[in-house]
Amino acid sequence: MPERDPSASAEGDSPEGRGLSRRNFLQVGAMAAVAGAAGYAPGASASTSAEPAQTGDTPQRFHVPPFELEEATVQQLQDDMRAGRRTSRSLVEAYLGRIEALDRAGPTLRSIIETNPDALTIADALDVERRGGRVRGPLHGIPVIVKDNVDTADRMMTTAGSFALAGTPAPRDSFVAERLRAAGAVILGKANLSEWANFRSTHASSGWSGRGGQCRNPYALDRSPCGSSSGTGASVAANFATVGVGTETDGSIVCPSAANSLVGIKPTVGLVSRAGIVPISHSQDTAGPMARTVADAAALLSAVAGVDPRDAATAAARGHVEADYTRFLDPNGLRGARIGVSRAKFTGYDPRTDALFDAAVADLRRLGATVVDPAEIPHAGDYDADEYQVLLYEFKADLNAYLASRGATAQVRTLKDVMDFNEAHRQQEMPYFLQEIMAQAQAKGPLTEPAYRAARAKSLRMAGREGIDAVMTQHRLDALVVPTGNPPWTIDVLLGDHFLGGSSTPAAVAGYPSIAVPAGYAFGLPVGMSFIGRAWSEPTLIKLAYAYEQGTKHRKPPQFLPTADLSVG
Repeated sequence: MPERDPSASAEGDSPEGRGLSRRNFLQVGAMAAVAGAAGYAPGASASTSAEPAQTGDTPQRFHVPPFELEEATVQQLQDDMRAGRRTSRSLVEAYLGRIEALDRAGPTLRSIIETNPDALTIADALDVERRGGRVRGPLHGIPVIVKDNVDTADRMMTTAGSFALAGTPAPRDSFVAERLRAAGAVILGKANLSEWANFRSTHASSGWSGRGGQCRNPYALDRSPCGSSSGTGASVAANFATVGVGTETDGSIVCPSAANSLVGIKPTVGLVSRAGIVPISHSQDTAGPMARTVADAAALLSAVAGVDPRDAATAAARGHVEADYTRFLDPNGLRGARIGVSRAKFTGYDPRTDALFDAAVADLRRLGATVVDPAEIPHAGDYDADEYQVLLYEFKADLNAYLASRGATAQVRTLKDVMDFNEAHRQQEMPYFLQEIMAQAQAKGPLTEPAYRAARAKSLRMAGREGIDAVMTQHRLDALVVPTGNPPWTIDVLLGDHFLGGSSTPAAVAGYPSIAVPAGYAFGLPVGMSFIGRAWSEPTLIKLAYAYEQGTKHRKPPQFLPTADLSVG
């Protein structure tokens, strides 16, 4: 990869001149420096109340007080509010207390960038509605965390984790935020993320952002939460909210879901509008639910799916949007289903992952599925370079368009502005890794270039029609299954992420849906399995994933260990 662009200039990028006062910038920067000063290196646990055990010893848990809402589901909380045992206000108060105790102090997950100062007021208003006989739906009064690249036109900021977007709120709600508010959800706060959705540096650490510091995995605090939706994954796993919204371009919903023992739904591109979400790629970006159960993920998908004139891709969703995805929850949904097992390119990199995947395939058979093993996805890996070129081109074009929508008060209005800002504020924005990917994107031309068009056409064809569609037609499959990825690796902000393998690319490039579900644990570290289907097959995937979840019950809440317990497998 090429080095950072040496011609990048900081001229004219003083924080005062771009809408953020120097006092506020330094104050926020100091907070991030404190948050990011320690706890990054494998085994480190600064800002915590206990030191990790030596390798091979049984690690000591943090004292985590009992939590009345631990693993509470949407349906359980609705039943409680309906019966008068709880109110939306009491839910918000409980989750905010949990965040203060475990995210800001104690284990110090750093999964939440900021909480909503109006959350209690919103909850009170929703309680008044309920007492008056109005309940908007399954999410009425339910606290939801959204990733900090999802615009909310309120007193919270939307920054993609970067100080470059700090200081001015988004001028309008994203479609996702609009739908959540209409459904009666309480947007409790913004989740930390890999800055700029992990599209800044080739050596980035998942879960690190300038504003939020390094997010940690609640199952083992020196392990990565994975993917750019890391804060959503860690916070929902740690019971800081009932459900959460993540975004994915390639892996950033399913990977953090697997790494945090969650269910993550990466929808068909176009099922959920991207309007008002800080972009990477209009070809592959999507928002989607992250939850502790398939039922909760389905309820959240019901709220956020829909056609939106602000996003042309959603026009293709007409006739495919379901009003209620929870109606596809079927504990017997695997009986008679034909499931293909894709192994080439997706197994063989880690024996523990392979063992858990083999056990999951056996469970599919036990639960009534006809298993075709193997059922390989053609061309897997053949279009990775083309995908990357597409993302570089689209990131420049799409980010420039998004930044223009933030208005004249925004500090940065182009990708080049962002790069210049980073250079001018290296201590806050680039203390560990640089912006090589941004430099590569900035060097690209317009989307009319033949190189871009050829790369997009090739990758789309190979991933979709000649890839997923081909193998599913050949074997008459309802879905494919793959291991989502390896167990979470140790955090390393200097050298970056230590991926061994993953499986998100075919569905990501094709724009097809996938659902990650917990498949077990290796040394207490979560591992997931993904169901992949054709475009608009969310109902089928939800049915299959729910049946697998109900037949296995793998999800266990995190223990906030300082490091993984290597004394047991």
